[in-house]
Amino acid sequence: MSKNKLILINPFNQHTKQGTYDTHTISPPLALGIIAALTPKNWDVEIIDENFEEFAFTDADLVGITAVTANVNRAYEIASLYKESNIPTIIGGIHASMVPDEAEKYVEVVVIGEAESIWKILISDFENGRLKKRYDGELLPMKNMPLPRRDLFHPNYSYANIQTTRGCPMKCDFCSVHTFNGSQYRQRPVEEVLDELETIPQDLVYFVDDNIIGYSKQSAERAISLFKGMIERGIKKDWYCQASLNVADNEDVLKYAAESGCRLILIGIESEKEEQLQEANKKLNLKMGIENYQEVFDRIHKYGISVLGALIYGLDSDSIEDLYDRTRFAIDSGMDAMQATIVTPLPGTGLYKRMQKENRLTYTNYPEDWKYYHFLEAVHKPLKMNPDEFMEAMLENWSIMYDDKLLKKKMLRSLKATRSPKAATWAYLSNVERHNICFGDSKPPLDPNVLLGGVGNRE
Repeated sequence: MSKNKLILINPFNQHTKQGTYDTHTISPPLALGIIAALTPKNWDVEIIDENFEEFAFTDADLVGITAVTANVNRAYEIASLYKESNIPTIIGGIHASMVPDEAEKYVEVVVIGEAESIWKILISDFENGRLKKRYDGELLPMKNMPLPRRDLFHPNYSYANIQTTRGCPMKCDFCSVHTFNGSQYRQRPVEEVLDELETIPQDLVYFVDDNIIGYSKQSAERAISLFKGMIERGIKKDWYCQASLNVADNEDVLKYAAESGCRLILIGIESEKEEQLQEANKKLNLKMGIENYQEVFDRIHKYGISVLGALIYGLDSDSIEDLYDRTRFAIDSGMDAMQATIVTPLPGTGLYKRMQKENRLTYTNYPEDWKYYHFLEAVHKPLKMNPDEFMEAMLENWSIMYDDKLLKKKMLRSLKATRSPKAATWAYLSNVERHNICFGDSKPPLDPNVLLGGVGNRE
């Protein structure tokens, strides 16, 4: 018997400049790898990934597409091509989960939420000719997770990725993670994570958890167990992750993270001023205290790890002066890499609901206008400036922040603070990547071995 064919598609927002994204810094479509792993063996599965190649129609029995808000319009375009050929198309991911009524206008099936609990049911329904319009996933414990089909990812990905936790008890105004993954912090068994890490061939790994160390002493101890397990098993990876400011509360977290290969930690700083943090409902940062930011950075540096600080511009309480103050803070502070994005009201967030109610969204021709919701364009009317003034100021702030001489100076400062060539190089490359994304060009060098004369695979 011939196998059924499942095509899984990772779309790319055609509005942004694809050439500005260094594909060596992008991580694979993990969700599609998991879906492929959940698909029965009597199916032939292929992933089409627009991070590397533009979509070309491929015949299939069933098509699955994942999308975030910025690339959902492209997902709908691709789905329409299959609809013309009477091939049923499924869409999942955070955007479709937030606005399923919109999504079902363009596809046959909408998967809402996490797919692990329903994918095999969906496949069975297809095989028996009884596909439903919607499938609602449950928030399951993260035990016995399927190993993603990494063999289906494009071979040019330099980074592998892995997820060890889901969910967030914080309810930041601009974030929809707690809506999609739930407010309970769910953790995979450490041994299962280690087993999966041992199957990853790449030397570079990104932990995609929104906060790898969590929000309690217990979750921090679990993170330590994970890092110790990597050391004990001899899992030699260089890796980076996301965490909150409390990552530095327990220095054993940093000690064992560094020993297990951590080079860079992304921390959601958002702002250096209390007014903006209160507006964003960034409770943990307020609790930690903005006056303690530098102490956190110093502790992280003590263990040879760089800090990538994520900053938000364009909050309601931001004035033009505040934008420049934030940039000056980013440059002068101990953060090594700077991710400066525009506050973007995404569906499912409190921010979007408020902006919509106040009629302050400037791009509302949905779904076409979702392509602008990629964090580098103003899609709302700021309170203290008009959108054109805001964008002009942002371009100038990015120019100041990602100036070539400044970035090299910052790299040398990071090298002095961390005493780690790899940590300093990773921070520098992150800054270069942000420059390229913001300005739509490619600014060399992008090879760490060129920058510091070769640092080898491991320090």
